[in-house]
Amino acid sequence: MIPTYNERDNVEWIVGRVRVAEPGAHVLVVDDNSPDGTGALADALASRDDHVHVLHRPGKQGLGRAYIEAMRWGIAHGYQVLVELDADGSHRPEQLGRLLEKTATSDLVLGSRWVPGGAVENWPTYRKAISRVGSAYARFVLGLKVRDVTGGYRAFRASALEKLNLDAVHSHGYAFQVDMLYRAVRAGLTVVEVPITFVERERGASKMSAGIVAEAMLRVTLWAFRRGRA
Repeated sequence: MIPTYNERDNVEWIVGRVRVAEPGAHVLVVDDNSPDGTGALADALASRDDHVHVLHRPGKQGLGRAYIEAMRWGIAHGYQVLVELDADGSHRPEQLGRLLEKTATSDLVLGSRWVPGGAVENWPTYRKAISRVGSAYARFVLGLKVRDVTGGYRAFRASALEKLNLDAVHSHGYAFQVDMLYRAVRAGLTVVEVPITFVERERGASKMSAGIVAEAMLRVTLWAFRRGRA
């Protein structure tokens, strides 16, 4: 599942890498009506490759909603494992096999930057600090045991997603990743981490913003407050 918004420079490149790394995998591009023509290019890729599919949405509605719609699409079409993957190459398709292997025994597999063997390339110190502090804060207040709470390279078993209330998920950005992990843990799903190397995008503009980080911190604090009252 690859959400896109103005990723014309990346979509063919990243889809091609997935197809080479895991030839049996299918790719779903979820495009939010990108003004730069990303959706049309994805359609062209799909017309030439029956392992590539495109889900068009009417406009930019956030990462969380894009993934939820993609998950519903995948479940409806009978896929057994659904993987979150960024369009910009920060998640290496060449490491996808690590996640898929663990889905044989786990409900949710997290590609982790902060476990032994994990790494981050081309990030300034402040970005690493934000990610580490955010993960540490969420782990502490929500009682989570995993190291990389906000990472976006993840593989879900479809049977696990069917146990979660996807209709109740309204988070975006970092908050979406924390939200889904928290729901999975509370539902008693099996969660494991595997090391990955996260690489900062080389082409195009990052979608990260101060507002996304602030939303995540606020939502995590509210969830922690509710957890303390439960």
